[in-house]
Amino acid sequence: MVDVVARIKAKGKPFEVIVDCDKAIELKKKRMANAANVRDILAINTVFSDYKKGFKASASDIKDAFGTEDVNEIAAKIITDGEILLPQEYRDKEREAKLRQIVDFLARNCIDPRTKAPYTADRILSVLKEVGARVDETRSVDEQALLIIKQIEAKMPIKIATIKLKVTIPAAHTGKAYGLFQKFNKVKEEWLSDGSFSCIIDLPAGMQLEFYDKLNAITHGSALTEEIKD
Repeated sequence: MVDVVARIKAKGKPFEVIVDCDKAIELKKKRMANAANVRDILAINTVFSDYKKGFKASASDIKDAFGTEDVNEIAAKIITDGEILLPQEYRDKEREAKLRQIVDFLARNCIDPRTKAPYTADRILSVLKEVGARVDETRSVDEQALLIIKQIEAKMPIKIATIKLKVTIPAAHTGKAYGLFQKFNKVKEEWLSDGSFSCIIDLPAGMQLEFYDKLNAITHGSALTEEIKD
């Protein structure tokens, strides 16, 4: 168990609490921090303005910024909306895990456009290290993989194997479903007279199952899909 600082700036002033690193990150990812479950991960039952200097935040500043003086409620707010200062060892571990996920994504979705053959994960990892590709923990795996392709294509011919998929979303679900298409190249999109939405996208072949799962969850299985053959 490693205790770290979680911090936020509110009403122009800094506030910090000391929390268990792993448990705080888990709550932040799930956006499930609340006064009840934060109580067990607070290392010190105090809100600081600067923990390193040992400065406690004043009661008036705390009340003004959070509307309460309950340390657990404040800690939950800081964990959810603020920043958790991760130790270097943890950041390195997270970066390595994200790198492996990116390599796996590229190995599942990419081919050599000259031969149409897939690349092995070892070959992709070797080139990533050769060009010094940087991993950004704040981006999703598929989003970052698309950026990394641009960095390595000078060293190895590579492209994502895609299918053209036409998707029609009933009007009742267009609001929630529209954002699902933003990460893909949209070949064509149109709003139909009945309020439904139709879109043709280039979908990475290795993402089909994941895409269908998300689409069906949003539309309750009411979306229509059709693979477009060139």
